[in-house]
Amino acid sequence: MILGMKSFVFALFVACFLSLPALAAHVGDADRGKTIFRKCASCHAVGEGARNKVGPHLNGLFGRRAGSVEGARYSADMQRMGNDGLVWTSETLETYLENPRALVSKTRMSFRGLKDHADREDVLAYLRQFSDNPRDIPEAEPTATREVDLAPEILALEGDPAFGEYLAGECVTCHQAAGGDDGIPSITGWPVEDFVVALHAYRQKLRPHPVMQMVTSRLSDEEIAALASYFNGLN
Repeated sequence: MILGMKSFVFALFVACFLSLPALAAHVGDADRGKTIFRKCASCHAVGEGARNKVGPHLNGLFGRRAGSVEGARYSADMQRMGNDGLVWTSETLETYLENPRALVSKTRMSFRGLKDHADREDVLAYLRQFSDNPRDIPEAEPTATREVDLAPEILALEGDPAFGEYLAGECVTCHQAAGGDDGIPSITGWPVEDFVVALHAYRQKLRPHPVMQMVTSRLSDEEIAALASYFNGLN
């Protein structure tokens, strides 16, 4: 009986070991990604001799600090996020490609995002070829992927603006309720979904700001929805 169990465990180990190359290969289709990248090519260049266009060139993208390409035009929000420590990894790029405003609320990039996970994975596989030291295993940068993980019922929560006003006392110690932007971005009048996605991105530590990560870690889904409803209603 013991011998039979050992044989079973050994066979299971061999099966798992033999499956590793297949797992390692699942890092996106670069050729397909090149085709999808045509949607981006009017604003971004990549490859030999690439220069800034409307947006920065994408050579050396993985591991690069956001808003750091010399000569590129960035929004104030993108520069802030870079100064806060946002670095382009597979994790942050996955989120940005799905919904740019999930990471950078007032990005200059008007692109609405790639909603299909396979499309994002393939584009990243294509761009990875033009970054330093690409790796070939899914678990390691720059091939690990993650997106803002929000269930539909979270996005569907109806926030109570009165409750949001009660909760907003901590927010308005930094963000001006009147909508001013003196070094700290305004959150007045934000679309509700953008607000919710942004705060959850901080809570999941995709957005890199230690104070915001701490604040959002204490908020429930319902409290985030209430804050979103309150600030959306401010003029």
